[in-house]
Amino acid sequence: MKLAISGKGGVGKTTLAAILAHLFAADGRKVLAIDADPDANLALALGYQHSETIVPLSEMKDLIAERTGSEPGTMGGMFKLNPRVDDLPETISHRVNGIRLMVMGGVKKGGGGCVCPESIMLKQLVNHLVLARNEAVIIDMEAGLEHLGRGTTQGVDRLLVVVEPGRRSLDTAGAVRRLAGDLGLRKISVVGNKVRSEKDEAYIRAGLKDFEILGFLPYSDEVIEADLAGAAVWEKAPETVAAVRGVYRQLIG
Repeated sequence: MKLAISGKGGVGKTTLAAILAHLFAADGRKVLAIDADPDANLALALGYQHSETIVPLSEMKDLIAERTGSEPGTMGGMFKLNPRVDDLPETISHRVNGIRLMVMGGVKKGGGGCVCPESIMLKQLVNHLVLARNEAVIIDMEAGLEHLGRGTTQGVDRLLVVVEPGRRSLDTAGAVRRLAGDLGLRKISVVGNKVRSEKDEAYIRAGLKDFEILGFLPYSDEVIEADLAGAAVWEKAPETVAAVRGVYRQLIG
């Protein structure tokens, strides 16, 4: 199963990705968790100690230069558009609690975007992970779906958009769906997070009437405390884990 998780910053994408990765692993599946959001910290949510030591792929300039035939730090020029990436999940990933973790990093770009070795490398790797890997792949993404291409979306089983009770979050869900539609990705579902009452749940349902909603996660001080402590979220927030388990059952069903 290949899942991409998106939404406005701060809504809880990383929490959902970490708990889903744990549930897949607990069921005996091989799991590859991908941190593709430059502002997220999936390593901490998974319980990886000293996450600050992880070098994102986008900053591995020598490796990118070797695989693409480019010069580190340069723009333009000639470089390979299909660099080899099939060995990277084994060679540059990190093991944490039975889960394999890869941190993609971001590409600094200006104007209309970046057609550069770093960007090509990241997209080629995501394409390989989604289309060629025989394991559960969970991608914690930014709202812009930066690393997905039109061909890649054919292998994504579902795009999960995380929302919280708030207009900006719901507006972001609509924007994400439009971006996904441009890429040909139609299998989109919503997970509501930080829900404090039935009123919050009703607000999300009313604002996203034409979305499939897989479930709601409670507002949780335990999730915040796990983040502050750098602890694995599923060890500290049992109520949230129970709610995500309901989402998980629907996905595998």
